Amino acid sequence: MANYFNRAFEGKSSRRIYRGVLLVITVILIFGALLLPIALRPNALPIAVGDVATRDIVAPYSDTYVSEVLTEKAKEEAVANVAPRYLPSDPSINRAQLDILQKSLNFITSVRNDALADKVQQIKDLTSITFIPLSDDEASEILLLQEGQWNTLQEECKSVLEQTMRKTIRETQILDSVNNIPSLINYSLPSDQAKLVEALVSPLIVANSLYSESETAKAKEEAASLVEGVTKTYAENQAIILRGQIISPEQWEALNHFDLIRPNQGFQETLATIAITLTLTGFIILYYQSRKKSSSITDLRNLTVIAIGFLVFLYAAKVIIPNRTIMPYFFPLSAYALILTTLFNFEISLVFSLVLSILVTHGVSNSVELTIFYIVTSMLSALALGKGKKFAHFLWAGVVVAISGIFVISAYRLLDMTTDLIGILTLFGATVLNGFASASLALLLQTILAQFLGLPTPMLLIELSRSDHPLLKQILQQAPGSYQHSLMVANLAEQAADAIGADALLVRVGAMYHDAGKSTNPYFFIENQVPGNIDTHDDMDPIIAAQTIIKHVQDGLDLADKYRLPPRLKDFIREHHGSQITRYQYNRAVEQQGKDASKVDLELFRYPGPKPQTKETGILMLADGCEARAKSDLPKNEEQLRALIKKVFDYVVGEGLLENTNLSLRDLKKIQESFYNTLSTTYHARIQYPETKNTSTETSSS
Repeated sequence: MANYFNRAFEGKSSRRIYRGVLLVITVILIFGALLLPIALRPNALPIAVGDVATRDIVAPYSDTYVSEVLTEKAKEEAVANVAPRYLPSDPSINRAQLDILQKSLNFITSVRNDALADKVQQIKDLTSITFIPLSDDEASEILLLQEGQWNTLQEECKSVLEQTMRKTIRETQILDSVNNIPSLINYSLPSDQAKLVEALVSPLIVANSLYSESETAKAKEEAASLVEGVTKTYAENQAIILRGQIISPEQWEALNHFDLIRPNQGFQETLATIAITLTLTGFIILYYQSRKKSSSITDLRNLTVIAIGFLVFLYAAKVIIPNRTIMPYFFPLSAYALILTTLFNFEISLVFSLVLSILVTHGVSNSVELTIFYIVTSMLSALALGKGKKFAHFLWAGVVVAISGIFVISAYRLLDMTTDLIGILTLFGATVLNGFASASLALLLQTILAQFLGLPTPMLLIELSRSDHPLLKQILQQAPGSYQHSLMVANLAEQAADAIGADALLVRVGAMYHDAGKSTNPYFFIENQVPGNIDTHDDMDPIIAAQTIIKHVQDGLDLADKYRLPPRLKDFIREHHGSQITRYQYNRAVEQQGKDASKVDLELFRYPGPKPQTKETGILMLADGCEARAKSDLPKNEEQLRALIKKVFDYVVGEGLLENTNLSLRDLKKIQESFYNTLSTTYHARIQYPETKNTSTETSSS
């Protein structure tokens, strides 16, 4: 699996196509995660007033807001309680009614005095009065009154009407005023005449205080303006609406306030999603272009795992986080940053966890706080993890997630007066669990992914460097000389790698396994032979001797496969000789051919390679050559040791064996100095002192 991508996408064009397709698919899936309703508890629902709630919906956090619906209801109640406004009593209305009464009485008098009309005609004339509707009986009674009685009745009618109209009469008070007429009639009048007064006056009672529409409207407007905004408070997890209830305007407003309603804004939502997706995609592309020389970011397997992990965490967050209060602070998003840190480096972790944090919280309520929470916990935990060489480092990273998360929550929630102490402590607890969940998940997944990617994580390297590892035990038991040589090379290479900022742990472990193949045929190699009985294989065909020596590379790779060493360690086995030739056997073959090099096939003496492809394998090649040469030549002083190191470097550089390693001249100088410091300590190279003439004093050294 680890080599599948290398075999399937060997050409530059095919690799470029694969990266393009991977980018397009990832962007499409990110867009889907942001736009599709995939949450277990959707943050927003497509509901409207009058719909039936399909589930219980609770407030995601405590909050108090001014309710427009409740405020409008309060204003309506205040307006409804405003009494109608009336104008002051109008005297002109009183005079007009008295004038109508007088004209009506004059008409009745003229009818009473009409000698030419018979009684039937007179009754007909009296009942035809417009403003005072009289019945036939009432008209007959008026005609029967004597002149003095009629005059008295007229005066009483005018008096009663005047008394009644002097009062303020509104539309709603007309009936009360009419019912009050009998109490105003002089009690000296007979009852039948009193009733005639009532019949003549009652129709003329009208409102003299008229309703003022403008004043009433002004009063209502003033009453509404005095109503203050009505607030509504919801505690965290308080039910806004229960399943089966019909959504009222007040409940709909609450749902909308907490962003729990998905408005019919498909175009705007799609446009916003496209904007954030393309912005962050452009950021990733620019980062890739600036780091495209890095093997970590260009390797197809690495890119695939980064993209898949990104999508897994994004979709998991979009399913779990929306419309929840505690889960966002428990969701182990920091695990993604920790995984990338251990598999690759902090820079890659920083870039992708930053983008992931922004996308996870896009469109989620309380998104600003959550975005800061995820960014801070991810970055600080990745910094705390470092190389992740020990389990304790992961534990410390989890603690950092918890502590930094608690500080972020405190920074935001302590300013929110609606959040109670119990709520804050609950979030603290969720953050602590988040820290340990992130560390545990990262520890598990980085081990699995490291196998797939062929990336030797620090913890795996430390495990492989233990002397009880089966392959190291085999090397030690069967090829002790090669084992000691490997340890020396490991020390040499580790110090040099540290000096130039390369992966020192990887170099050390790679050096320990680079000659593993010699354990299959240990006594063929000088370092494993008994001192004083060295077999240089001069009696063997140089080609066979060379092929046997070269074979230790393939034997080492076979052992690496058998013991499942990561591909990066196999690179040290494969590349530590590069494409060099076995010089000793080649020279013997040339001598056997009468020193005619044209008769010798040089390729039969060449290691299969490839040349070192990384700084680490390049350092190993140099360390391997210098350690072997130092053990062979045993330099006596500083000049000899420096000359030995320079000779090895000149040969390796001159043969172009480091051309693919990106090792600079500055790096090579630092490596030379590091080799000198280490070898001078190992071989005790020192300056030779001149002999002293004082023979009584012996010079000794330790």
